[in-house]
Amino acid sequence: MTINLDDYRDCMKQAGPEVQGTLESTFQDAARVMSPAGLQQYLDGAKALCNLGRGHDLVVSFLEEMPMVVKEVGEDIIPDCVTSAMKLSSMTSGEVISLLISSLPTAARRLGDAEMLRAYLQLIHQLSAKAPRGLRPMLKHVDQLLTRLTLGGLRRWANFGAEAYRRDLNNLVAYFNLETQDSLAVLKKERRGTLFVDTQRKLNFYLRALWGRDFFLRPADAEHAGFRPFIQAHILHMPDAVDDIGDIKGLEVYRATAAHMAAHVAYTQRAISGQELSPAQMFFIGLVEDARIEYNAAQNFPGLKKLWRSLLDREYEGRLEHPTVEVLEKAALALLDAGSRTGDAEVDVLAEKFHANIEANKSSEQFSWHMGLELFNIFSARRDVPSLRILESMRIPYRDDNRFVWEFDELSWAEGAEYLPASQRQVRKYVSAIEMANEVDCELAGDDAQEIWTCATEFFPYEDEGVSFNEMWGKEPVSEPYHYQEWDYQVQLHRPDWVTLYERRQPKGDPELLDRILLEHKPVTWRIRQIIDMLQPEGVIRERRMEDGDEIDINAAIDAMVSIRMGHQPDPRFTMRNVIKNRDLAVMILLDLSESTNEQVEGSEKTVLELTREACALVATAIHGIGDPFAIHGFASDGRHDVQYYRFKDFKQKWDDEVKSRLAGMQGSLSTRMGAAMRHAGQHLLRQPERRKLLLVVTDGEPADIDERDPQHLRHDTRKAVEELYTRGVMTYCLTLDPNADNYVKRIFGANNYTVIDHVQRLPEKLPVLFATLTT
Repeated sequence: MTINLDDYRDCMKQAGPEVQGTLESTFQDAARVMSPAGLQQYLDGAKALCNLGRGHDLVVSFLEEMPMVVKEVGEDIIPDCVTSAMKLSSMTSGEVISLLISSLPTAARRLGDAEMLRAYLQLIHQLSAKAPRGLRPMLKHVDQLLTRLTLGGLRRWANFGAEAYRRDLNNLVAYFNLETQDSLAVLKKERRGTLFVDTQRKLNFYLRALWGRDFFLRPADAEHAGFRPFIQAHILHMPDAVDDIGDIKGLEVYRATAAHMAAHVAYTQRAISGQELSPAQMFFIGLVEDARIEYNAAQNFPGLKKLWRSLLDREYEGRLEHPTVEVLEKAALALLDAGSRTGDAEVDVLAEKFHANIEANKSSEQFSWHMGLELFNIFSARRDVPSLRILESMRIPYRDDNRFVWEFDELSWAEGAEYLPASQRQVRKYVSAIEMANEVDCELAGDDAQEIWTCATEFFPYEDEGVSFNEMWGKEPVSEPYHYQEWDYQVQLHRPDWVTLYERRQPKGDPELLDRILLEHKPVTWRIRQIIDMLQPEGVIRERRMEDGDEIDINAAIDAMVSIRMGHQPDPRFTMRNVIKNRDLAVMILLDLSESTNEQVEGSEKTVLELTREACALVATAIHGIGDPFAIHGFASDGRHDVQYYRFKDFKQKWDDEVKSRLAGMQGSLSTRMGAAMRHAGQHLLRQPERRKLLLVVTDGEPADIDERDPQHLRHDTRKAVEELYTRGVMTYCLTLDPNADNYVKRIFGANNYTVIDHVQRLPEKLPVLFATLTT
């Protein structure tokens, strides 16, 4: 986008020569902090204020101050500032609007967040209607006010003066000019202990010193009851002010909060699915997950444990609504410190179990899931689980609301299936031999024909010699070539279109072979039925207490109105959202079918290929029972010009005898060029509408090919393919049968994204359980 200043000079000249000179001098400063789109909004806003006709001081203030505002809170605030100025133009003078624009850099610097600056503009607009004469003196003292008050405190201070001196205009002006005792008394009353804006820089350095990386911190309006810090889009939203807690200063509370939230970001590898869980169950799981990430942080930084313990091991004033909350407060301390006890025998046993197993499971969110449900079941068996509102009243001031821990599948009525005109749909017909002989138009049509006719029996020529058309001329189809890039680790660049891949078909076998496999592994089949019962999805739930939900939560809205009538700050979380309780998961099983799979497993009469076939049959039975869309593909390679890719089952294909016969005829040959095959598998996965996508690679060795002598080359290319797929939303997991894989598989797939099967004969029973673990 190109910005032409000549389009704005005529308007600026009409406003006055000072405006044009200011534009010339501030444009370069604005260009340093704004994108072209932001510059366009900046100049359009100045032009709109010129046309407002409220004097050139207003336009000059806007041109001079807005770059500093953008530097603090971003350029998305520009339209809001212009809109606020336009609204005030019908309610007050141009001088007051100019004072508002001049106050914005200070407000942006002290509030530190675009949403809070928008709330500040809204407060000014409300005061222009309630106490217009108080705006001018208040804006002159905005620096002093925001140095002492949070946005909520400023709102209460201003509303008190507007209500108290509604009919006393002289005292109204004196109140907002900080000249009355009432004004100073309310200012002192609303002042909080430690403001976020005064500690933000210290907290940034504190977190960088601990984790060696930057975290994004933003203040949030903490005035409503029940506010908890939260993490959204990897930004840590912390309260805009905190009070001292006994002898613990506000800065220490901020440090405890920031360290806890940063630990969530640092030690959470994947979100926990909230499907099929009640809000109370999620609360208990979140309590254990907090303990897990704090254990990881304390292992690396022991001083954090002492800091968090000082806030947990305190006597707080006031009575609790339910005795369970007090036990949970003690449980949080017991999970942090192995030497603490709750006084509840069952909870103490669970805390001991946590400390006994946490070292082996410190990177597993599923450990928190299981331990949290065990804790929930303890209280559920006693019928002693209070409501979520009471649970959230637990007095642990430094912990967040754990929304970062959970993921939900949103129900969107706007998204539908892609429409394909009937004239473009391929029609497949199953006809008799008579129809085939008399009415077929072209025996040699390809797979892209408008109609494809299939005969149930083999089709023989008129001169019946006992040989069918298929036997004479038939051959398995080969796709058009697919070209993929390959990573060269030595020059750190991709080789474009370096690998050529063809989709082929392997010969069919006896589909009854897979039925015999299921009979042979009958105990594993019984375990698969349990997996199916555990993972099958159920319906739709409502997620309540949302700031930005889809519809009003009547109960929360009534509570908010009660708070407003009582003069309290209402809880803004009065909406809810419908959430699908389904898995929304697409799974691709990619099999390595190289020559090495034909080797016999030591201590067994079966080959690696036969065990792989058995494992595929079992895991396919499990996935089919659960209902997840899945595909089974394989690959081998004969140099970079011929990577062979086999599709045994596609996502929309039924689990029937056709698929079973393809798996029964599976053969192993050639080499293992894994990166190109994974990229091609990723293309099939990315076409699926499901939000979560899993690529499960089953291999018996490292990447290698006949035309590549450097063993590191294909390892680095496969690692790059894993990274590329991850950036596009595809999780890759490797199940390797190579006992020596520890030397390379961790560097390729990541620390927690692989499993080494030491006893290959156990592959059929391991693969279904692994799938259940990965997708729970």
